[in-house]
Amino acid sequence: MTSATNHRLAMQELKAQEKAARKAEKERQRRVARDEAAERRRAAKSGFANVANPRRSTLMTVLCSLFAIYCLFPFVYLLINATKSQADFTSTFGLWFGGEFNLWDNIVTVFTYQDGIFGRWFLNTILYVVVGAGGATLLAIMGGYALAKFRFPGRKAVFAVIIGSISVPGTALAVPQFLLFAQLGLTNTPWSMIIPSLISPFGLYLMWIFSEQAVPTELLEAARVDGAGEFRTFFQVSLPLLAPGIVTTSLFTIVATWNNYFLPLIMLKDADWYPLTIGLNQWKDQANTAGGTAIQNLVITGSLITIIPLVIAFLLLQKYWQSGLAAGAVKE
Repeated sequence: MTSATNHRLAMQELKAQEKAARKAEKERQRRVARDEAAERRRAAKSGFANVANPRRSTLMTVLCSLFAIYCLFPFVYLLINATKSQADFTSTFGLWFGGEFNLWDNIVTVFTYQDGIFGRWFLNTILYVVVGAGGATLLAIMGGYALAKFRFPGRKAVFAVIIGSISVPGTALAVPQFLLFAQLGLTNTPWSMIIPSLISPFGLYLMWIFSEQAVPTELLEAARVDGAGEFRTFFQVSLPLLAPGIVTTSLFTIVATWNNYFLPLIMLKDADWYPLTIGLNQWKDQANTAGGTAIQNLVITGSLITIIPLVIAFLLLQKYWQSGLAAGAVKE
């Protein structure tokens, strides 16, 4: 009798617990529904969308559309005017096509004009990017990793120097660099472009912060316990984890070197060592010289060709670039 009573009491207690659990779950669901309704009302008032509220803000859509037009306008201008001859370029509306479609003829002329000097400028730019920007990325990776994962005297002083270097514009250093390279006899040589490009304070700072977040210290300690040296730990353990930051740093250094204008302007005199920025500017100013011929159609076409590698690089590496920028945004 006692056993049956205990069993009945246990079943009643179990049912009471289940009923209380169902009641608590219903209360939780009602609370969640109230919170979601309040969030939807708040989002409706502010005009922003969230996961549970598919509303769209007309104002934000208009602003983003205007910003997109502003960003794409130069590219559209290049595409349209690269299809024109020189005569159409000066006689037709700038935002519409000319009488003939001369894009291919303009591309051929760009690469054959002045004995194909544009191709030489293109190769020079690739050289400066591969050696200069590539070296800057490598130094930023190694320096940032060392600053993030090793403790040594003067580390805070290095941090202050890096922050100070970021705040100094490159144009302010161009003249001192020119005087230094002139004393060394390196002006008007590729080294006057490559050596300054090897230093990227922002890239170093970016890799420092990224290495701090992306590479767990416990993983490095485990590799060292297993007998791996520092170089092996860096290349086999840390480097794969740093891929998003490496791509992000590479994009920044590549764009900075590819678009560099002021440094080669004061460092280089020989047209055979010009990058694309200086070469195209020389073509642009050609009409202002005595007996010069206006070739704006070639300048526009050359500018279009110049930005294509950067566009391709951004499209291919976009996912790594975005993940690299978001690194460290959320504290775990």
